[in-house]
Amino acid sequence: MSIPEMQWAQVAEQVGGPLVYKQIPTPKPGPDQILVKMRYSGVCHTDLHAMKGHWPLPVKMPLVGGHEGAGIVVAKGELVNEFEIGDHAGIKWLNGSCSECEFCRQSDDPLCANAQLSGYTVDGTFQQYAVGKATHASKIPKGVPLDAAAPVLCAGITVYKGLKEAGVRPGQTLAIVGAGGGLGSLAQQYAKAMGIRVVAVDGGDEKKAMCEKLGTETFVDFTKTSDLVADVKAATPDGLGAHAVILLAAAEKPFQQATEYVRSRGTIIAIGLPPDAQLKAPVFNTVVRMISIKGSYVGNRQDGVEALDFFARGLIKAPFKLAPLKDLPEIFELMEQGKIAGRYVLEIPE
Repeated sequence: MSIPEMQWAQVAEQVGGPLVYKQIPTPKPGPDQILVKMRYSGVCHTDLHAMKGHWPLPVKMPLVGGHEGAGIVVAKGELVNEFEIGDHAGIKWLNGSCSECEFCRQSDDPLCANAQLSGYTVDGTFQQYAVGKATHASKIPKGVPLDAAAPVLCAGITVYKGLKEAGVRPGQTLAIVGAGGGLGSLAQQYAKAMGIRVVAVDGGDEKKAMCEKLGTETFVDFTKTSDLVADVKAATPDGLGAHAVILLAAAEKPFQQATEYVRSRGTIIAIGLPPDAQLKAPVFNTVVRMISIKGSYVGNRQDGVEALDFFARGLIKAPFKLAPLKDLPEIFELMEQGKIAGRYVLEIPE
């Protein structure tokens, strides 16, 4: 298979952008890496945060963003045994880790202090060819469509991990805040597949229609309700509130509201990362009602295998819109305006 010396990519040349669509050298895989010819890449809110430099974590510049890339293995290092040329593979947020620290030894490799992050500390998937450590790349079954699988590689794995961290059981009620976005649309489906009841919280008629199409029982529109807390409680069968809350919002206020409508002994899982936001909760209320508040990051390698297996079995279907790689700046604009229902997936030119 012929691999060109130069390739097309979307490049942020400085923090804050703008993006420049241009040709750059094609990377070469190291001994433990695979080179994947990207066919599709999902667009995550994290990609916007990375370009804007929103987080207190040094970001590589110039940067090729993206971390939901699905494609075909076209080259590999001499130490790679997990993949063969022609296999379908996914490049995820966790591009690599040290494999030697306490967290890696305990399969908590996302917490590795020396982890390499696609589209943040190393170049990601908004390019025609991308590299990643073979041990952290996902093997995608040949019969699985690559465009639909791309959002599962971050959005799917992240919310699947959050559900596991929440400990919510079949028959219980889960409130998903930001249910109409890329992560929320998948969280609803994983919850439904697990027998969990969902209260979807988001804003706008398009997101409401999408959530209802996905089978949510109740949609609470934060732009229209006069009492969000009362509406979420009322949506639970006994009126006591949600057993768990997954926070996927890109704003701070929902993170402060969650303790008001989660039930006693309930669990709040923070996943969304609004810039400079704070988590606050009244101490008395949190203690006497025994509320748990936890952060949940991306899943480990086994979480990735399980999340993709749900998809391969037809239990998960990510709502997405296809767009060419050159349209990424316009997609970021829509994202900043909160106008995207579901996920955008970029088609990478051949």
